[in-house]
Amino acid sequence: MANITRFDPFGDLDDLLQGFFVRPLSLEGRGPARFRMDVKEDEQKYTVLAELPGVKKEDIQVTIDGNQVAIAAEVKKDGEEQQGEKVLRRERYYGKLYRAFSLGQEVDEGAASARFVDGVLELTLPKRTGTSGRRLTIT
Repeated sequence: MANITRFDPFGDLDDLLQGFFVRPLSLEGRGPARFRMDVKEDEQKYTVLAELPGVKKEDIQVTIDGNQVAIAAEVKKDGEEQQGEKVLRRERYYGKLYRAFSLGQEVDEGAASARFVDGVLELTLPKRTGTSGRRLTIT
């Protein structure tokens, strides 16, 4: 079976440029970072699994508007460095995370639910029934 991976042309650019310049260049700070997620669908609902490591559930906001879903979160930095302590390398992300996407069908906001366990946000988004399209008569 073939192993399929997603190509991200800018994924390793930050690491590549770290040693290329005298002063390390960072691509952070160009807006909210994105996070990885899976979206599954069956006949009744959509299921979204979003990886949000280091985020507290109080710092997550989910917005649903029709078939539009937006997830925003903030990773807060824990503590400060001790006196005399020197940071040699910092790879962990601190700041805002944001992701918005459209689904194929409108979501029933009243029946939607969310769980956050072990750094993974699970959204259960039931499909709205009775949203069949209307056919227009051309005159």
